[in-house]
Amino acid sequence: MEASLCFALLVFFPAFTSTVVLPQKRSAQERGSDLEIYSFHVDCKVTSRFAHNVLTSRMANRANASREVTFDVELPKHAFISNFSMTIDGKTYVGVVKKKEEAKQQYDQAVSRGQSAGLVKVSGRKMEEFKVSVNIAALSKVTFELTYEELLKRHLGKYELAIKVRPQQLVKHFKIDAHIYEPQGISFLDAHAAFLTNDLAETVKKTLTQDKAHVVFEPTLDQQRKCPECSESILDGEFIIKYDVKREASAGDIQIVNGYFVHYFAPTDLPRMRKNVVFVIDRSGSMYGKKMQQTREALLKILEDIHEDDHFGLITFDSEVSTWKSTLVQATPEMVQQAKTFVGRITDRGATDINAAVLKGVEMLKISKEERKLPERSVSIIILLTDGDPTSGVTNLEQIQSNIKKGIEGLYTLYCLGFGFDVNYNFLEKLALENGGVARRIYESSDSALQLQGFYEEVATPLLQQVELQYPGNGVSDLTENVFRHYYNGSEIVVAGRISKNDLEILSVQIKAGAASSDLTLAAETPVEEQDEAVKKHKYIFGEYIERLWAYLTIQQLLSKIVSAQPEEREALNEKALQLSLNYNFVTSLTSMVVTKPEEGQTDRTMVAHKPTEAEQGDRVDLSRHGLVGAAILPVNPGRTSSRASYLKLTSAQQALPSRHPKLASVDYDTPGEDFFLVFYIHGQWHQYDFCSYRAGDVNG
Repeated sequence: MEASLCFALLVFFPAFTSTVVLPQKRSAQERGSDLEIYSFHVDCKVTSRFAHNVLTSRMANRANASREVTFDVELPKHAFISNFSMTIDGKTYVGVVKKKEEAKQQYDQAVSRGQSAGLVKVSGRKMEEFKVSVNIAALSKVTFELTYEELLKRHLGKYELAIKVRPQQLVKHFKIDAHIYEPQGISFLDAHAAFLTNDLAETVKKTLTQDKAHVVFEPTLDQQRKCPECSESILDGEFIIKYDVKREASAGDIQIVNGYFVHYFAPTDLPRMRKNVVFVIDRSGSMYGKKMQQTREALLKILEDIHEDDHFGLITFDSEVSTWKSTLVQATPEMVQQAKTFVGRITDRGATDINAAVLKGVEMLKISKEERKLPERSVSIIILLTDGDPTSGVTNLEQIQSNIKKGIEGLYTLYCLGFGFDVNYNFLEKLALENGGVARRIYESSDSALQLQGFYEEVATPLLQQVELQYPGNGVSDLTENVFRHYYNGSEIVVAGRISKNDLEILSVQIKAGAASSDLTLAAETPVEEQDEAVKKHKYIFGEYIERLWAYLTIQQLLSKIVSAQPEEREALNEKALQLSLNYNFVTSLTSMVVTKPEEGQTDRTMVAHKPTEAEQGDRVDLSRHGLVGAAILPVNPGRTSSRASYLKLTSAQQALPSRHPKLASVDYDTPGEDFFLVFYIHGQWHQYDFCSYRAGDVNG
């Protein structure tokens, strides 16, 4: 039996976060000297927020027979892979980025040969898994090298690089090497880890100058040991680097390199704008148990943190919509306490009428505005939390999107939080994007309440609204988005573009926005040639970083526009994003990387790296693992119907139920148009899933 060595590397970013998990603990056989990881290097170069990361693993097969080695990497979902190569006995095999449809042909051919051809799949909240295995000959070596790029997003006032270290073995040459260059200057730098003992902390080398930071973590084999005689590693936890930049110019910072520019705008010394927020909370039967409990916990904490100058409203919904108050109220201590009492009494029941609930939130904002209960200069937002598809009232998704867009009329921002994997994420994402907001998935886990609170914290302090950054029309082209509904404290606005006028000497910008007490106008000018030469002096930074940053940001924004675009617009947006992806060798949702893996004595194996989207995360849930032994469809009004409650014992094939629409069985009822509850029998109790209306003979969920 062949021995195998699995090398796992986890990398993720909340703002900019990368997580690295080294080889998992091996069996006694694998702990021998046949397969050796003799080098592992994480090289991070962050240049003006744009991160270029190279992960390199070198392994050797000391045995007299071939062995299989697996390179398993988890990347941030918003990162783009730009290069992958395997070097075996001096020969390099490089992944090729192709149009997704072209790569799919090779993928299908590989699958038809019985090969496992997929390289990338969703893995967890912020990550995608990249995995490739290769046989290496006796007494030979292999080097894996993966490159990915991402624009760092400022989150709550900082950029964060968190490297999770969990080798579970000693690594001879282990090194994390992070270079950060910020032309604006770096205001603070911190690096720490829970596993750092006093002795090990001395191996962390931090260097900070005006505009550069360098952090190196390079423990020796002995320093990695739990004890002097141990073979186990002490490295187990997150190694975190945090930093932010200096912000002296109120109009932001403009950087120019080789005909491309990027403008960062994040003013800090501004008074907060007052906020009007309506929370629209799903209380349908599928919110039963922990979801409902965590939602209540999160709302209670959010109510404690809401500013007294803000106004708020609470709506709960199932098949019916209920309001705490008919209009928004100011967040006085008395009102907050009353709201907490209301939240504490929210219970799950019934179906899901998203259309009526959100429109009620819109109506509340409009009435409150008409009755002059809201401040004149304030920001109005709606936060929808739901865990399922609409099953009551208007259930056609396109009709709901149309109704809500028409109701909001561009006046308010809608944020959609999807709880778990029962939601139609595509629907929520389009609903949010069409109304100036974003969608976010809330994962079902012990920290779900903290996830909800964390999202609210991001939008809790608006500083500006209707922000527009204007550049000379005859001097620049190919601008990324330059109009933004809101600017929140701790975040950052980023605009990039191309300088189209060769003799342009000064790049000017004018910024207009609504602030707390008056309209704001800012202006700045940047000498083009002087800026270009200043950046070029720093030879160690990553090449054409502003051009690649521009391409990355343009592609990301085009992909977002595609979600809510009309069919006639979608084709042009797709084509533009595709060409940029191919030109810059980025693996996006429109392209794939084809990797040809050599097989000794066999046909070479082709593997394809597709980039999954957030909406593709929904997975089948095996409820039998959670104690599911039966299910039932129960009439809501058993006294009105002659139909019997049908208890369905699930077969093994039925136990793996789709998480979104459980299909139990076809059951005929005597009374057409009857309303029913769908319930599951778990751990000795019946649990209501949702409220549904069915026609006779149509109980197929």
